[in-house]
Amino acid sequence: MGMVDVTEKPVIRRQAEAGGKISLAPATLRKIAAGEIKKGNPFLVAEVAGMNAAKQTHLLVPHCHQIPLDTVKIAFDLVDDGIEARCFVKAQARTGVEMEALIGVSVALNTLWDMVKYLEKDEQGQYPGTRMTDIRVIRKEKGKKND
Repeated sequence: MGMVDVTEKPVIRRQAEAGGKISLAPATLRKIAAGEIKKGNPFLVAEVAGMNAAKQTHLLVPHCHQIPLDTVKIAFDLVDDGIEARCFVKAQARTGVEMEALIGVSVALNTLWDMVKYLEKDEQGQYPGTRMTDIRVIRKEKGKKND
């Protein structure tokens, strides 16, 4: 067992995009849109957190290889009932980068939750409507050798 040996695989361009969603209360979404979140701009903080997480995936998921990423991009869309997040990663590597994209989007969503949790709690301190869902690989691609 252990890590997959990728020694003999060629270094090629690889990219992946992952997405997910956090469901939030309408009042929370209005405060985000108005720039009224106590901890600051949740999108900026979640973007940095997601980028850092993607770059450190090998420290979080034991069987992942350490892959130097060429780019990490995090994007957010406010939708009627929450925020949709996406993480795009690209590298020249011997193995895929979909785990990096998944970790990046997951940490971005967790960071959004942390930034607004004081608004999402009910009287008992619970989160009855807050949900992270639909975390998935949207697409992954790999180029040809020397691409």
